[in-house]
Amino acid sequence: MAKSDITKAGKGQVTMAAVGRMAGVSQVTVSRALSHPDKVSPETLRRINEAIKMTGFVPNALAGALASKKSRLISALIPSLTNVVYSSFITAFSEKFREHGYQILLSETGFEQSAEEALISTHLSRRPDAILLTGIHHSVQARRMLMGAGIPIVEVWDITDSPVEMCVGFDHVEAGHRAADFLFDQGNVQAATITAQDERARRRQAAFSEQFTRRGGAIVGDANTGGPASIRAGRQALTHLIEQHGLTSGAIFCSSDFLAQGALIEAQARGISVPDELAIMGFGDQDYAQDLEPALTTVAIDRTRLGCEAADALLARIDETGQPVAVNNIGFKIVKRASA
Repeated sequence: MAKSDITKAGKGQVTMAAVGRMAGVSQVTVSRALSHPDKVSPETLRRINEAIKMTGFVPNALAGALASKKSRLISALIPSLTNVVYSSFITAFSEKFREHGYQILLSETGFEQSAEEALISTHLSRRPDAILLTGIHHSVQARRMLMGAGIPIVEVWDITDSPVEMCVGFDHVEAGHRAADFLFDQGNVQAATITAQDERARRRQAAFSEQFTRRGGAIVGDANTGGPASIRAGRQALTHLIEQHGLTSGAIFCSSDFLAQGALIEAQARGISVPDELAIMGFGDQDYAQDLEPALTTVAIDRTRLGCEAADALLARIDETGQPVAVNNIGFKIVKRASA
């Protein structure tokens, strides 16, 4: 039978029954070959695979999921697909799940709870076997949906004593405190902050300012970018601090390495020596941070470890091989380089 006979000259969906007719077997045999190939003779399996190849047939994963009660899909929601801070841990997370035969359904939420809530609803309607969320703050309705889903859930990039189920991350307030201690101990008596429009970044900024003044330093000002981190936003923020707050010396704590890189560029353009006149500290330890001039001092998070441990926690719950800890604090470290 010609392929065109089965697909009606390319019109309509190729069915399992059509594959069976081409292979000379029943639809039931095709289904068995797809779900339990070891229960079909090698010759029959060869004919079925050849028919699948010729017709371009794609098995209905949803039908298999209804039978097995598993979709083999893992949902992952992150704020930004282009920011390597998030994409790097998702890479490690995805690789581990692919090794176990799962696929990742990935969406970008931005930083608004309403957008995340809508995507949580959409993803849960696809019946994933588990879900990864970025952060611990969700709308009331989102938490209701998550708790009613009956699937393993992990929140990453943050920790809390009351996760939806499990969280893997670090303490953003403690990171802000430690950054303040570091810059104050370097001899800086005044500081400013450059902060992206992100709830976690704002928490770090508030903690930094609190600790720096507690130690006896003075906070000159904060430049909130009003949006995501970027090099341009970092340049504009330093311009604001210089022109509106009179900042010409001291230290700057930036909520991301992107912003810190922009501040470095603007300082160099203005002839401000870093770190002699202005110490600059980033957050995230991007791959390029050590190659900037001067090399960027920053707060480093082991993003590969974060992705792997989040995957391990969900896999243990899916496979019922263990009960992971509810709160997994992977910590952070300050990497001192030439900029501060």
